[in-house]
Amino acid sequence: MSDTSHFDDMFGAAVAHAGIQESQETEAGEKKEGEKKSAGDELSKIKDNAAIGVKRKAEEKAEDSKRKKLAPGLYEFHSYVAERKGEREDMQDTHVLIDDFTDQFHNLPTSVHRVAYYAVFDGHCGSKASQHAANVLHKKLLSKFPRGEVSHFDKEMKRCLIDTFKQTDDEFLKQASAVKPAWKDGSTAVCVLAVDNTLYIANLGITMQI
Repeated sequence: MSDTSHFDDMFGAAVAHAGIQESQETEAGEKKEGEKKSAGDELSKIKDNAAIGVKRKAEEKAEDSKRKKLAPGLYEFHSYVAERKGEREDMQDTHVLIDDFTDQFHNLPTSVHRVAYYAVFDGHCGSKASQHAANVLHKKLLSKFPRGEVSHFDKEMKRCLIDTFKQTDDEFLKQASAVKPAWKDGSTAVCVLAVDNTLYIANLGITMQI
């Protein structure tokens, strides 16, 4: 009886010791896991910050490069926009801001060093027309813009803008009439094409520029 009791005491102590050791090992494992997670989070933060820093430096480098590219005497453009929906259920107006459009053009006249483009389209009865104009008009300007050396640049620019507006309008009307029921969307337009320091302005409808 005494021997059994002594064995039970020894067995209980061993179990208790094993339990304490297991608990300590678990706590140590959790602590180590927590330290790993903390280190991982810290490393992730460092990587994120490094990525942000690289992106910021790249943007600054691109901006510096842009400034260096500007020919002497050219104004530097910075565009900003604000909009308000008003009482309509959705925004029907669109805009396009391109401070430097030059790289998109091919075979520019040697006298042209920088092209910028800005436009506002005031949608009516829906946003389809204004969205179409925002997506398409400046791309059509690319193909209509005077190329090479031209003797009457201002006259060519006038023709370029008129043809671009007409082609954009015709294309949308064709799309609108091809569906049933036909789209009723419309849009006014004003666009500014800055060629070096000269502004070429075109508007259609009640939207005007200041």
